[in-house]
Amino acid sequence: MTVWDSLVGQRKVIETLAAAVDGHGMSHAFLFTGPPGSGRSNAAIAFAAALQCHSNGCGGCQECRTVLAGSHPDVEVVRTQKLSIGVKEVRDLVRHSAMAPVGRGWQIMIVEDADRLTEQACNALLKAIEEPAPRTVWMLCTPTVEDVLPTIRSRCRLVTLTTPTAADVEEFLLRTEGIDPAHAAYAARASQGHIGRARALARDEDTRNRRRAVVAIPAKLTSLGACMDAAASLNEVAKQEAEVITADLDAREKVELDAAYGVVERGRRPKEYAPALREMEKDQKTRAKRRHLDVVDRGLMDLASVYRDAIALAAGSGTTLVNEEIRRDVELLARVSTPETNLRRIAAIFEAREQMLEFNVQPPLALESMMLALVAPEARAG
Repeated sequence: MTVWDSLVGQRKVIETLAAAVDGHGMSHAFLFTGPPGSGRSNAAIAFAAALQCHSNGCGGCQECRTVLAGSHPDVEVVRTQKLSIGVKEVRDLVRHSAMAPVGRGWQIMIVEDADRLTEQACNALLKAIEEPAPRTVWMLCTPTVEDVLPTIRSRCRLVTLTTPTAADVEEFLLRTEGIDPAHAAYAARASQGHIGRARALARDEDTRNRRRAVVAIPAKLTSLGACMDAAASLNEVAKQEAEVITADLDAREKVELDAAYGVVERGRRPKEYAPALREMEKDQKTRAKRRHLDVVDRGLMDLASVYRDAIALAAGSGTTLVNEEIRRDVELLARVSTPETNLRRIAAIFEAREQMLEFNVQPPLALESMMLALVAPEARAG
C-alpha cells in the first residue's frame, strides 16, 4: 500500500505527482485545485510524503507514516475552521519556510483552503513564493485557480483534481472502509463524488437520515407555509449538526487552555487567562458560524441533486439517479415541471448559496427566499 492509495479516481494526478517526485516537472510551488471532496489536501499530503520518502512514497517507512499522521518536522500544514486565514498565520509560516529542513528532504508548507487567505495574507505569501528558500516547497489547495491572486497562481504548477465517479467511490469504500455493499453503493451515489461525505453517509445512520429529510423537501413545497417550514427545518437541522461537530472540539480546547494556565475548577486564575479565554471563545464562535454555513451548503447541494435528477429523467437518461431511493418523487417532479423550470430552481439554490457565503446574508432569510423560488408554480398561484 502506497501513499497514493487514498486518492480516489485521480490516476492522472498520481502519474503527474509521481513523475515530479522523480524530478520530472518538479517545482517550488504547486496549486492543487478541484471540487469539494475531490481530495485536494489529501493529494498534497500524499505528495509531501512521497517527497520525503526514500522510496518515493512507499507508505510504510517512518517518513511516510509521520507525514500522513501530521507529525513530520519538515511538513507544516495550515488548516483553519475560521472564515479566513490571516496575515499573522501566514507570516509565521513564511518564517518557518526559511529554515533548513531537519532531515535530508524538503521543507514543505501546505496551505489548505488557500481561498480563505486575506488580502494581506496573500501579499505576505506572494513574496515567499517569488523568492523561495532552497529545499522549500509550497502547496496551496483551492477549489479553482480563480480563488488565488493571478500573481500567485502564475508562480505555481497547477494540479487539477476531478470529481471521482460513483464507481470509484464505491470501490474505495469497499476496499478501505469495510462498508457493506448496500451502504457503499448508496453513499457513493449520494455523496456526488465527495469522499468525506461518502464516508459519513456509509458509516452513520443519523447522517443518512438528515440527507433523506433534505431530498424529501421538493415534494413538500406545495404552499407558502410549507416553504417557511422547510426553510426553518433545514436551518435548524444544519445548526444542530454543526453543534454536534464542534462541541467536542470546543470542550477539548477549553481543557487545554485551562491546563496551559494552571486553572482548576474553583482556583485562582492568572490575569492573562481572561483575555486568552475571550480570544478562544471568539474563535470558537467564528468556527461555529463557518461550520453551520458548511452544513447548510452541503444540504443545498443535496437539494440541487434532486432537480438534476429530474432534468436527467426528462432528457431520457438511462443512468442511475443520484437519488435512486426517491425515484417516484423525482419522476413526478419531472412530469409536472419542465427542464427549464428545474434549471431555474437550481439557479435559485446557487443564488442562496452565494448570498450566504459571499454576502453574509443570514441563513434563515436566504433559505426562505430560496424555498419560495422552488415551490411549484401552481402552488404559488393558489
